[in-house]
Amino acid sequence: MHTLKNLKKADEPAPVGNYNQRKEEEEKELLKLTQQLQKLAAVFSHESISKDYTIDRECQSGHHIEQENEEEDEDDEEESSEEEDEVEDDEFENQPTIEECITVGDFDAQQEGDLSFKKSEVLLILDKNPDGWWMAENSKGERGLVPKTYLAVYKKEGLGQKPSEEETDDDIEVVDETADGTKIKERTDSHWSALRKAIRENDAIDVLATMGAVPSGFRPSTLSQLFEEGNEFRASYFLQPELTTSQLAFKDLVWNTEKGTIQPRPTRISLIITLWSCKMIPLPGVSIQVLSRHVRLCLFDGNRVLSNIHTVRAMWQPKNPKSWTFSPRVTGILPGLLDGDCFVRSNSSSPDIGILFELGITYIRNAIRKVYQCWKRFDWFAKGLIYLSTGERGELSCGWTFLKLFDSSGIPVSSKTLELLLNGGTPYERGVEVDPSISRRASDSIFHQMITLKKQPQLFVKLRSLSTQSKDILNLLPETLIGSMCYIHLLILYRQILGDVLLKDRISAQSADLISNPILATFPKLMEQPDLMDAFRSAWAEKESTLKRSEKRDQEFLKTVFTLVYHDSVFPLLQSTFLPKHKWADEESEASRWKVIADFLKQTRENDGALYSLLSSETVHKAFDISEVAYDFLGEARKSSVST
Repeated sequence: MHTLKNLKKADEPAPVGNYNQRKEEEEKELLKLTQQLQKLAAVFSHESISKDYTIDRECQSGHHIEQENEEEDEDDEEESSEEEDEVEDDEFENQPTIEECITVGDFDAQQEGDLSFKKSEVLLILDKNPDGWWMAENSKGERGLVPKTYLAVYKKEGLGQKPSEEETDDDIEVVDETADGTKIKERTDSHWSALRKAIRENDAIDVLATMGAVPSGFRPSTLSQLFEEGNEFRASYFLQPELTTSQLAFKDLVWNTEKGTIQPRPTRISLIITLWSCKMIPLPGVSIQVLSRHVRLCLFDGNRVLSNIHTVRAMWQPKNPKSWTFSPRVTGILPGLLDGDCFVRSNSSSPDIGILFELGITYIRNAIRKVYQCWKRFDWFAKGLIYLSTGERGELSCGWTFLKLFDSSGIPVSSKTLELLLNGGTPYERGVEVDPSISRRASDSIFHQMITLKKQPQLFVKLRSLSTQSKDILNLLPETLIGSMCYIHLLILYRQILGDVLLKDRISAQSADLISNPILATFPKLMEQPDLMDAFRSAWAEKESTLKRSEKRDQEFLKTVFTLVYHDSVFPLLQSTFLPKHKWADEESEASRWKVIADFLKQTRENDGALYSLLSSETVHKAFDISEVAYDFLGEARKSSVST
């Protein structure tokens, strides 16, 4: 760090562009490495915590240190050593003799000898076992074993004073994997505040990697974090009409007076990509319970995400868990979440634009507990392991790859099947391998290199050329959108209804009043609930099978039937209190929702519509909100930006 601070642009042997920016990036990398080294030091050395904190504090100060002669350096070293000794003495005196922890969740005893507790309960830690189960005592004097993953260090500002809920995130540090209870003090300077969030997100992964639970190339999922931050990278956002820069007209929704429908919008990127399979994906350790294997994809230019983030769930067989497969075409009752056929549309002029694929797993971390059973009758000793869920959920990236859609001369990539090697780390890191142990076993032999290449994690995809009919269909969609091909006919009908309401039937182009239309007000919400989208797709397919050929060619008739099917299938479910909240990769929640959806659709078929269910005294709905039936296109429409 000292050497980096003293470097100047004139010291470089060759001209370097963006020198200051690159220097700042190197400084951030050093700070990140410093944090990781401190974590390892806390695990492997109990005596160096205070010194690490002192060094860390010096690294963050950011002051430029000038080079001095040898005599001055020796004086500074003597002074700094004396200061460190004083700091260590003060910190040692301030350490509490008895450690208290506060619980971060409810825990029920799993077997005899465990101690049950509730959230926010203060426990006195009596003994710390290396297996992660600590002996604790509650306020009633009851003692028992508790999992340390449910505990956080309890800090008291005064005697008998508990931290408030608002201060919990800042004043409580989650206990790390150190068995002796030592903890690294947090830095509070402004520079650290800017990096604290990013480093905290990697803390859990660093611990898992140190334990050997995941390969070192795994990271917290970048696309999952972006997807959960807000509405900006969701399909429901990009499905809304886009306004021009002046915000006085629609950019991607234009009326064709000759054909009496919306105008097709050809775009620079319009293609279909098929996910085939993934091979040699490293397996997490036994302490990780995998809930979902999936691929998230989006348009990416190397710096920014330029589209919605689309997710396709993968299938796998227990006999071959390292291989993932996808359904090339979803029909019938198969969930659309498994659809490997994806359409991609964008009108971005970026020369570096491509598709970013991120393989991920959703997991629950398990605590491993050793169990010994003694059978006196047979006089033998049995030893086993029990895996208890800690409730700690997360999403890991198992690797990523980037498919550039244009070459250096601006020519689109050809339609073919591609084998894409996966990279470790995040899309903003370079040179990180998913599983470095494979490369370490490589040799200079060409034969061994070929074998090593086959062991590398890979993603197989196919770019499909579009027919004229396929292009015409895709051109009716928004200019920027990624989605499943099994939903495309529903999205087109929605867009046509949207055009009718906003462009043809609106009283005045200057009117910005709320529009009474339940479909426009609620249909985008289905994009975030795949099971409801599948229910609507199933109901529409069932109705469409009863239509005549002439009726299928009549677009106005189809839009009318589309509206009726929507009102009789999914619209009442959106406001039903019986439908549990949608939770990603939650098997119990998914099963409960499917049961409610199936029962409702069955009642709708038996009673020739949803009116019976809506008027039944047994049906309970949420409190009415005007947003259920009123569409505010000014509030929902996307604002056009010059960069895109």
